[in-house]
Amino acid sequence: MERKVGTVSRGIRCPIIREGDNLVDIAVSSVLEAAESEGFALRDRDVIALTESIVARAQGNYVTVQDIAADVKAKLGGETVGVIFPILSRNRFAINLKGIAMGCKKVVLMLSYPSDEVGNALLTYDQLDEAGINPYSDVLTLERYRELFGENKHEFTGVDYVEYYSNIIREAGAEVEVVFANQAKTILDYTDCVINCDIHTRVRTKRLLRNAGAKVVCGLDDIMTAPINGSGYNEKYGLLGSNKSTEDKIKLFPNECKGLVLDIQAEILKKTGKHVEVMVYGDGAFKDPQGKIWELADPVVSPAFTDGLIGTPNELKLKYLADNDFANLSGTELKEAISNSIKTKQDNLVGNMASQGTTPRQLTDLIGSLCDLTSGSGDKGTPVILIQGYFDNFTSN
Repeated sequence: MERKVGTVSRGIRCPIIREGDNLVDIAVSSVLEAAESEGFALRDRDVIALTESIVARAQGNYVTVQDIAADVKAKLGGETVGVIFPILSRNRFAINLKGIAMGCKKVVLMLSYPSDEVGNALLTYDQLDEAGINPYSDVLTLERYRELFGENKHEFTGVDYVEYYSNIIREAGAEVEVVFANQAKTILDYTDCVINCDIHTRVRTKRLLRNAGAKVVCGLDDIMTAPINGSGYNEKYGLLGSNKSTEDKIKLFPNECKGLVLDIQAEILKKTGKHVEVMVYGDGAFKDPQGKIWELADPVVSPAFTDGLIGTPNELKLKYLADNDFANLSGTELKEAISNSIKTKQDNLVGNMASQGTTPRQLTDLIGSLCDLTSGSGDKGTPVILIQGYFDNFTSN
């Protein structure tokens, strides 16, 4: 019988994960128990995905503000430090800022405007237009910012991040000066020791600062890359991808976890005979049209995945074929013609008009986004996602 269902994404309920838990056993047993309970079977090329949070928690990959302060002081000297281009987030950056400030005498906080890198807005472009401000060139002091724009609370959180971040720095024992600018080298008018906190533009920002004469430049990915007094760490991403755990501790992005996804893949093969793909995922890569916030605050969507998830989709656009190549066909003839096109398609459709409008993104970014939307970020209790049929097409039985 012809299969009538394509891609299915299921949230798999799991126990609450604690440090030291065996994620291979937990993920495999949870998926198999869900399959038995709900009456579905695993297939080859199903995808099992684990949220980065439970991986880091099982690893015990945590650091305290004292750990961050010690690393910042050692790497940047402990005097005046420029902290530039942070995202506006209580969960993602506030505790990092507390640790950074504890390792300095003064923080010059330079905020991008009208929004941060991922779209959290301080201002609107309409406000800038009305005030005659050019965000590409104008540098605003805190006094000038308040004079022109007053207090601006975040649309969703209701937080005035300028005041919130300033208070965090003061309460950590450091002096604070706030400026608003979008050119990285502006910070060098205040200090030559800089932590650039941008995520996806960090390599360029470091280059611009070093070329402009900065003495010390560290990205968030250069802080906590090794243990401090037995703390957690992330050799590749440092503080990038971290999340608040308590008021004085953060959970880092998972350390190397390729072995984990391979072990889960092997255990599923052993228990079911099915060759599944496995990945660890964080933020999805999508943008909210209401708040204009780009979700991806992690350095990557997926820090680890099995080799079957390497690459991009290679798909034909069915509506293009139906409206162009086979516009004169209908019914069974149309179905057979399109099916034949899919079965005989080239391995690389780049430049083929029949593939226009398909999504030329990495499989891990697409699947990770689907996983993130399925698991949510609240109380669903499904940190493992099972996706079936993702690699199917119109001809799959």
